[in-house]
Amino acid sequence: MPDDERFAKTIDLGRTDFDAVYRGDGLAEVPFEKPPWDIGEPQPQVVRLERDGAFRGRVLDAGCGAGENAIFLAARGYAVTGVDGSPSAIEIARRRASDHGADVTFQVADATRMDGVPQEFDTVLDSALYHCLPEDARAAYSAALHQVTRPGAGLHLLCFADVERRTPFIPAAISQDELRANFGAHWRIAGIEEVDYSAAFDEETAVRTFGEHFASAPPGRITTDDEGRITIPMWHLRAERA
Repeated sequence: MPDDERFAKTIDLGRTDFDAVYRGDGLAEVPFEKPPWDIGEPQPQVVRLERDGAFRGRVLDAGCGAGENAIFLAARGYAVTGVDGSPSAIEIARRRASDHGADVTFQVADATRMDGVPQEFDTVLDSALYHCLPEDARAAYSAALHQVTRPGAGLHLLCFADVERRTPFIPAAISQDELRANFGAHWRIAGIEEVDYSAAFDEETAVRTFGEHFASAPPGRITTDDEGRITIPMWHLRAERA
């Protein structure tokens, strides 16, 4: 079995201890110094969405992690609440928000239940949370987002895409059929398109971490953003609350 397939099978994101990842314990057998999705700034795709008018009103950042997207949106004038199941992630996010002078509400909550989360949101951002949930909890997550949003609320969800050009070592790729099945009951899906998502490491770091075969992947498998960071193909689901 190729190393990238073996690695993908090693990681079960639905069973990952993300609090340990945010404490710096790495991911599965790979000793990342920080979460491989924490680029220390807002995701370029989220910046593009904001530029294109994707957000309005009160914004929920579901699975906010270390808070960079929420902090960015707050700086752009939105009332933002960031929710994550990891207390360590929320601690980091609060510290970063304080450092930036950003007014963001962060709270620990299970995204598949949203207990204690106010039912007041006009837009939801999911920046790489969905594929981290156990498969049998994803439909409940869709329902929970419906519960905490207002009629007509918008949803922008970014998750690993099951496309041929998948970056090596990416587990838990999601099909469009799965997204439609889990969100169709509560959301009117306006579209699903492939976009690029920036990882927190460049090609040199990837080779050092994963081995030389990472660099010898088939043409088109390894792409980078303007900062030289590895990019990952993701689905961008756009939907409106039914």
